[in-house]
Amino acid sequence: MSNIYKLTVFEPNGEKLLDESFTAENNKLAKEIGHKMLADKNFLEKTHRCTSPQGSLVLFHS
Repeated sequence: MSNIYKLTVFEPNGEKLLDESFTAENNKLAKEIGHKMLADKNFLEKTHRCTSPQGSLVLFHS
């Protein structure tokens, strides 16, 4: 069963640069997918978070 995860990237002033949902079977796969999405868009060094459907943080960088 796939779950919907939310990936958000912010500028220091709070402006959202990315606000996307994606599906993954578990938190481990969601972390891998989220990391790849961030790398593909050159957002790895930006403030970002990826949350699970239960609200837990899968990825976080400030």
